[in-house]
Formats: sequence, structure tokens, C-alpha cells
Amino acid sequence: MSKTQRTREICALAPIVPVLVIEDAAQARPLAEALVAGGLPALEVTLRTPAALDAIRAMAQVPGGVVGAGTLVTPDDVRAAKQAGAQFGVSPGATDTLIAACEAEGLPLLPGAATASEAMRLLEQGYDMLKFFPAEASGGAPALKAIGAPLPQISFCPTGGVSPENARDYLSLPNVICAGGSWVAPKQLVTNGDWAGIETLASEASKLMD
Repeated sequence: MSKTQRTREICALAPIVPVLVIEDAAQARPLAEALVAGGLPALEVTLRTPAALDAIRAMAQVPGGVVGAGTLVTPDDVRAAKQAGAQFGVSPGATDTLIAACEAEGLPLLPGAATASEAMRLLEQGYDMLKFFPAEASGGAPALKAIGAPLPQISFCPTGGVSPENARDYLSLPNVICAGGSWVAPKQLVTNGDWAGIETLASEASKLMD
């Protein structure tokens, strides 16, 4: 029984999962509305700023959006994210402690792996939908293609260095369901409140698999 069925469903919603670093929780809702309107419903809010949990709370209220918490590292992160309304979690790597915390909270997890051994270990634990991180630094699309050859039962969401220029290289791989990208919500547009501009970027990203 795959423990990642729900994670897989969320990853299949759109080709790009926006990776969001939010400094001001007041920007969270309009940002989420713009991304969802542009066709990117699955949103990853990284727990790297003091505003992150409040941002998740605000985004959880946006119709059509599925908000998750990124950069989960500790069980406390998992509990806080779940309480804030996160519907899934993303971690840069994976530990038994973190996995146990997500399972205890009923939080679908997209755990990170960068090597075949890490991927195999997660597969043993019932996880067959993984984050390939850091994607570009770990060899990019050629590396992920090579890992996929002996492990076809594992699907990936590459994140880390994915851009409009290389996204199709990843998305064309049979073992890639979506990719994580931060370019759809550039800091300058968020700061300026240019939600129309962000919706346009999201709309372009939503068509990357067409």
C-alpha cells in the first residue's frame, strides 16, 4: 500500500508546484488567489520565515487551492503546519522521526531524496512519490532519468534550480509528475502586489506539459 497516494494526487494537479517564501502574511491570500487563477492549485509555503504559518492559514481559505508546508525538518514543524491548515508536507530529505510525525498527524508527505539509495529506502517505507532535491545540483534531468531506469515504480517532483528554461527537460521524463519552482512568484512582483503578473506567470507554467 503506497503511503503517497494523496501526495501523488496533489502533485498531479498541475505541472508546477510554486515554492513560496512569504515574508508578509498579508500577501498570502492574494498571492494564492493569483496562482490558483493561473492554474497552479498546489502551493508549497516554505517554513523559512516567521510569517509562514500565518500565510498557510490564509491560503488554506482560498477556494480551489491545496496548500502545503515546505522545509519540514522536525516533528514540531509537522504539528505546527498541520494545525495551520497544511494539506500536505514537503521535506528536503527524510528521517524516520519526520516520517513518523507526518504519519501520526495524517499529513501526506513528499519526502526528499537525491540518490538511488535514499529513494530505495523511502520505497521500502511505502513512499513512491518523492521530491528530487536539490535537482540541478544533483545532476539535473540526466541524473533523474538515470535514477528512474532501475526504479520505474518511483515518481518524482524535482525541486531546486528548476526554471522556465529547464522545466520541460524534467517534465518530459516518465518518472516526473510535476516540478517545484519559485519563478512563478518572484519577490519583486509579490512585494509590488502585482497579482496579475503572477497570474500570467502561473498560466504560462500551467501549460508546460501541453
